Amino acid sequence: MRDFTSVEFWLILSGAQATLILSLIAFGGGGLGGLLIALARTAPLRWLRVTAAGFIDFFQGTPMLMQLFLVFYGLPVFGFKVNVWVAAAIGLTLHAAAFLGEIWRGGIQAVPRGQTEAAEALGLNYFSRLQCVVLPQAMRLSLAPTIGFLVQLIKGTSLAAIIGFVELSRAAQMVSSITYKPLLAYGLAAACYFAICFPLSRYSARLEARYAIRT
Repeated sequence: MRDFTSVEFWLILSGAQATLILSLIAFGGGGLGGLLIALARTAPLRWLRVTAAGFIDFFQGTPMLMQLFLVFYGLPVFGFKVNVWVAAAIGLTLHAAAFLGEIWRGGIQAVPRGQTEAAEALGLNYFSRLQCVVLPQAMRLSLAPTIGFLVQLIKGTSLAAIIGFVELSRAAQMVSSITYKPLLAYGLAAACYFAICFPLSRYSARLEARYAIRT
């Protein structure tokens, strides 16, 4: 047992930093994957829609913890050596891609069909319609739930501790075990989570209310 000093304080802050970095990596990679999934879910080709739907069903129908285990223990079976950073990033990126893909699919399908028909009448091809007409409106419609998912993703990074990743909650656990002051350690971790997530949650709610008024 030892006193709670600045060393323990900075350990918790370093965990918060790791949480933010991992969240940004997963959200960025998941955003790219999610866009491809959303486009595949709304594509004219049936096999693309079925494949994307299967991907979404798997990652929405299984716990994130199980997905992290599959990446961390599964990739070495195929000869890929991964550390906890890579495994956590891949697992959370795939998870984010599935959820963002479904969110953005809903946004694409929420764009009034008349907009697409008007673009067709102007002679725009499929990709031009997506780029110039559908996607800008779909992204605006999906912005609030996208930010809401980011909040969930940030909190979900705590599950990466199970494969040895030292993020915010794991750092708090380590500090608690060496100082025997769990209330202080976990209280600081909770304050960090709140400082990160509360502004995003409020911004998401504000965007949702603004869009509701406009519609």
